[in-house]
Amino acid sequence: MPAIKTVGASGQISLGKEYAGRHVLVEQIEPGVWVIKVGDFIPENEKWLHRMGINKDLDEAIEWAEKNPPKPSNLDDLERRMDQ
Repeated sequence: MPAIKTVGASGQISLGKEYAGRHVLVEQIEPGVWVIKVGDFIPENEKWLHRMGINKDLDEAIEWAEKNPPKPSNLDDLERRMDQ
């Protein structure tokens, strides 16, 4: 149902308490025309976690890390390897 809202002096519009704390996507279709959608959104830096097949890759990486605990590096040895 359409509703008339007034933009406050700070540039905000209240959508109502039922939307408090929710994420919304605000899309400007053209100047003065917006579409607001409620939903859950994935931050850009986390999108890779939602790719197809990534669970298998992550499980393998975790399994490897559990079997190969960190150990001190010998920097002299690493430098010799790089010189070869």
